[in-house]
Amino acid sequence: MPANLTPEYHDAEERFKAAATAEEQVAALEEMLRVIPKHKGTEKMQADLKRRLSKVRKEFQKEKASGGPKRPFYYIEREGIGRAALCGPPNSGKSDLLSRLTHAQPEVADYPFTTRVPQPGMMQFEDVQIQLIDLPPLAPEVLEPWQLALIEQADLAVLLFDVTDPGLLDQTDFVLDQFEKRGILLVPTEESRALVLGNKFDRTGARDNFEAWRELFSGRLDPEPFSVHDGEALRGFRARLFKMLNVVRVYTKPPGAKPDRDQAPFVLRSGSTVLDAAAAIHKDLADRLKFARIWGGGKFDGQMVERDYILQDGDLIEVHA
Repeated sequence: MPANLTPEYHDAEERFKAAATAEEQVAALEEMLRVIPKHKGTEKMQADLKRRLSKVRKEFQKEKASGGPKRPFYYIEREGIGRAALCGPPNSGKSDLLSRLTHAQPEVADYPFTTRVPQPGMMQFEDVQIQLIDLPPLAPEVLEPWQLALIEQADLAVLLFDVTDPGLLDQTDFVLDQFEKRGILLVPTEESRALVLGNKFDRTGARDNFEAWRELFSGRLDPEPFSVHDGEALRGFRARLFKMLNVVRVYTKPPGAKPDRDQAPFVLRSGSTVLDAAAAIHKDLADRLKFARIWGGGKFDGQMVERDYILQDGDLIEVHA
């Protein structure tokens, strides 16, 4: 029997994966256990959640007894509608990209290993923000297990390579080997979480290098030409990351008020329904929901829709309970 897990369960699961302390893990597991559908198809999952919760609660008690959690130096609080990890070999342009898309001011230099600790920044896309994390380089000399863990925990991985670097082939072999060991695939799929960019494409000889590199690693990665100095490429990058997050922005208004998309939207997973939006507004509202009216989504303005209507990005709804 299929589990039919809800968006709320998946959100809690993502919070569990990103948790840096036992307290955060307890809160996420409790939420997963609360929202998981209760039927025969999830009995084993429920039992597993209870075992994990019991174990993590014991760890939490130890943390409290020792004076509270000690977060590692690489812990960064999540912000925005999603997180993208910027990763790649030394001097691939990660820090330059972060500085051009956010207000962060990482150290940018022409020598390797400039980035030593994770550096966060918030990238604006229209009326929402996406968190970018610039990670230390992926290289044998400095690679630490926590770097790969942060990449796995991020919603997206943006992998940059300098296509003019003489060591490009060895760098690619090393990165692919590390990613494949962790089950992180760099070939595009319907639910791809990785974007591979051949950076510095604007430099002399870069085009030929890029084509040879792409052909040599065909089937293992599918890179795209890119330059952090190309304004059009940067605009496309913002939109691309938003699309890869697989979310929709939903705006709301009280009955009788004029439609207004200047307010902050609710951000839901793609495929979410009017009922999911009502639960996001207030958990009690979903229980009392009768119907909604919608502006956008190809419907005429104010058209009545049912609870199971699937929302599209930019829809504005008026909930009736």
